Amino acid sequence: MRRKVARTDVARELLPGTSAALLKELHLLTRDGDLNADSLRKLKQVNHLIRLLTPALEDVLGRFGDPVLVDCGAGKGYLGFLLYEAAVGPAGKGTLVAIESRPELAQAATERAIRLGYDRMRFLAGDVATAPVPPRVNLVTALHACDTATDDAIVLAARHGADHVALVPCCQAEVARQLAAGKGEDPALAEMHRHPWHRRELGSHLTNVIRALALEALGYRVTVTELAGWEHSLKNELILGERVHKESIPARERLERLLAAAGVRPKLVRELWGARPESAPSAT
Repeated sequence: MRRKVARTDVARELLPGTSAALLKELHLLTRDGDLNADSLRKLKQVNHLIRLLTPALEDVLGRFGDPVLVDCGAGKGYLGFLLYEAAVGPAGKGTLVAIESRPELAQAATERAIRLGYDRMRFLAGDVATAPVPPRVNLVTALHACDTATDDAIVLAARHGADHVALVPCCQAEVARQLAAGKGEDPALAEMHRHPWHRRELGSHLTNVIRALALEALGYRVTVTELAGWEHSLKNELILGERVHKESIPARERLERLLAAAGVRPKLVRELWGARPESAPSAT
């Protein structure tokens, strides 16, 4: 990958409608107007995600008079600001709500949105699980939300009837800790995480399998794919969900069998369906 993109070539890396003014506000451009390697990596990831979100954006902006987009674990707001400039702003309707747990980042982003005139963008300082978002949400995103923050985004989507979700999980440790307790029903599966290194790797993979199955059980059609090349990020898995029906009992049953085999019950499942396996539907 190129180490830097010179000012004269920056336009080639941008989505249609992206302004240099926004990139300067986000500190993605250097003083000379160049993109350094780290900024280019971030921009490529966000731009690729927005391209993949185009069908969902067109759907919610086309079907709803004032759609609500929620960006969970927003950080400095790269995804939210670029989504606003690419889709929400040009559409002339819709609201983008960004949730960030660090108050100083939320405040800085609020001030940035005011400077840019993004009057339908607002930042909430706090946890995703307790954020006061509107009752009806249309699209939920979470780019590199750490550990169970991604699960909080899924719960938010479920409770607020989101039509689409897009998740790029980051670090995840909860399931690996539960695997260490050794309560699974499948001894062959236990061999796959007997060593701590394997437990971390399997725990990470299993976490995202559980997330995908949970979304299917909630009625989403799920696609799991790669976000961008490995040279841009090692946290590269993208989970896309489009709600197509109310719920899927077969998917819920498959999820419960997997949880029993592995001996885990992560926060996501507890929040959606309770702490006890008895709350699962009958497999008969």
